[in-house]
Amino acid sequence: MPDSEPVFSEPWEAHAFGLAVTLSEAGLFTWGEWSAVLAEEVAAAKRRGEPDDGSRYYHHWLAALELLLAEKNLVSPPSLRARKEEWAEAYRRTPHGTPVTLETDPHPVSAGR
Repeated sequence: MPDSEPVFSEPWEAHAFGLAVTLSEAGLFTWGEWSAVLAEEVAAAKRRGEPDDGSRYYHHWLAALELLLAEKNLVSPPSLRARKEEWAEAYRRTPHGTPVTLETDPHPVSAGR
């Protein structure tokens, strides 16, 4: 195997990549639209003075995906903020080394209540 390094540094990067590909293949946006938004996000990062060393590429990828989803009205900004906060809270309460997951219902109703 010539290169045994992983393509993605973190699992979330692979998820963000797969989500963009899947949504484009489903016809929710074209790959050209996606490329334009990503290019603008990378350019904006450069204007902000962020390093252009590739270490933040998937952060730009995710930011571009969020922008495109909002532009296409596929998710409302308040819903997106709420979901991001849910993930942040899940991350904070998850012990190191344990996969981070969201509870499907934070207040489950048990039988008989």
